[in-house]
Amino acid sequence: MAASLLDQLMSSLRCLPGVGAKSAQRMAYHLLERDREGGRRLAAVMAKAIQQIGHCQRCRTLSEQELCQICSSKKRDSQLICVVETPSELAVIENSIDYRGHYFVLGGRLSPIDGIGPRELGLDLLAARLEEGEIEEVILATNATVEGEMTARYIHDMAEARGIKTTRIAQGVPMGGELEYIDGATLAHAFAGRSNF
Repeated sequence: MAASLLDQLMSSLRCLPGVGAKSAQRMAYHLLERDREGGRRLAAVMAKAIQQIGHCQRCRTLSEQELCQICSSKKRDSQLICVVETPSELAVIENSIDYRGHYFVLGGRLSPIDGIGPRELGLDLLAARLEEGEIEEVILATNATVEGEMTARYIHDMAEARGIKTTRIAQGVPMGGELEYIDGATLAHAFAGRSNF
């Protein structure tokens, strides 16, 4: 017997991070009992976003265009590139501090056990950017986890082989912490106190 439409809705909502069975049930009932119009808007925008939002061809963040607004801006410092793990971490940096350089979004971190190697993180694209000769400093803003540190070491070695300075954001970010959940003041302090890798 097929699951009811209500069960399908609750099951679908559970794909979101941090949403368990109870939260999904509350959301589903709220949309159906109190805000059907909001549910319609949510469904329409989600469908449109999933179809139209892709990745920037240069930095790999989420973008509706081939090049995101940051990569297409002439006002950014093309000598600086900050490497982050996710688009949400890029957004945290953009919204918290006055960083004016460019970015590269890995989409994860090296994890051989999970089959995530340099190719899956687009490190060939990063290497090509480093080869262009414009970048003078790579700022490593990977998370302070074992995999994040391994990823940072790999990128440091790539940059060092090309004679490019590598810095690491200061460790005001707690070990095991995720940038997405760090407050702006802590992140600003960590960025200002970055040191050579």
